[in-house]
Amino acid sequence: MVKSSAPLLRSLMRVGKKQQRSAARLLTVLFAPPKPAPKARAKPKSASSTAAPKPAPKPRSAATAASTPKPKPAPRAAPAALLKDAPAPGKWLTARYAGQSGQVLRPMSYWLYLPDGAPPPSGWPLIVMLHGCEQSATQFAQGTRMNQMAQKTGYAVLYPQQSLSAHPRRCWKWYDRATQQGGGDVPVIVGMIGQVLAAYGLDRSRVFICGMSAGAGMANIVALNHPELFAGLGLHSGPLYGAGHSTVGALGVMQHGNGARVDSAIAEVLERRPGFPSMPTILIQGDDDRVVRPVNQVHLRRQAMLINDLPAATPVRVALKAGGRGGLPHQLHDVYRGRKLMLRVAQIAQLQHAWSGGDARLSFNSAAGPDASKMLVDFFGKHRR
Repeated sequence: MVKSSAPLLRSLMRVGKKQQRSAARLLTVLFAPPKPAPKARAKPKSASSTAAPKPAPKPRSAATAASTPKPKPAPRAAPAALLKDAPAPGKWLTARYAGQSGQVLRPMSYWLYLPDGAPPPSGWPLIVMLHGCEQSATQFAQGTRMNQMAQKTGYAVLYPQQSLSAHPRRCWKWYDRATQQGGGDVPVIVGMIGQVLAAYGLDRSRVFICGMSAGAGMANIVALNHPELFAGLGLHSGPLYGAGHSTVGALGVMQHGNGARVDSAIAEVLERRPGFPSMPTILIQGDDDRVVRPVNQVHLRRQAMLINDLPAATPVRVALKAGGRGGLPHQLHDVYRGRKLMLRVAQIAQLQHAWSGGDARLSFNSAAGPDASKMLVDFFGKHRR
């Protein structure tokens, strides 16, 4: 095992210092032994009980949480920035999913955001957000500002949270073969989605799933195993599907992709699921990402073309975006089937392994770059199942 991982370790040493720190942290995450399961504690009421789950305390921003002297008056631009990071005014609920009657599943906590105001007649559409390694559900909500975006556009947002007993750094096991085939945490996440849809009368024709890094890998797996449930898929800095199968193998995918598994992994999905429906997909990737390198986006693009039965010669519409003041230049590559946008590939210059346009006070978020949450909502708004 030492010999097989040595070339990967040497390649990591060649990147810049900041990226070395990120890569080293990922090495620790992947190779750390699992922690023993925590002692059993009383479970909070789940959303399936007769009473609605109690609202969780709204997370405070880093500015208000610190016990520092009262700051001097901010410049003119500061009020808008503070408003951007203020907690969204809707309901912020938390519960725990433990499966339905007769099921034996590992319990999983989740958080749910419901916009303020009355829902539309068909119910709010739902976005499922899967965090990355070393993140919690609440940190992911704060870093991406997806609740604020959901309030503006009228979406409910579900944040499943990987447990520390399953992985010491809350990583989703996207590289696990059984998980890729629909086992592992997949039935827990799918069951949780079904519970929330029923409990809150959400729009079943507009359910979307997305994630960051390991969360993107997991979101892809859930969508490919349950395509009838989702109207669209969003992957930010994610690894290709169907490879890895060990911690060393996962690191290899993150650094180099896996060209041998690009087509064959999708062929296996189509064999398991004849008549696979379309899966509109948006892929977001930083060009300077040295943790999950851009080759993965190249492979994911090919896999999205295959799963949607789009010929390789399908025309691609390319838009170049300058980025504006304080932003990063980026390209959008759009693939249509007739008038329907099936695939959008966003390539963001200079962005490292971070959520584009996020709250930079939290790890794995970059203030620079286009707002990835807005990009996802704009894309999802064009689709329904």
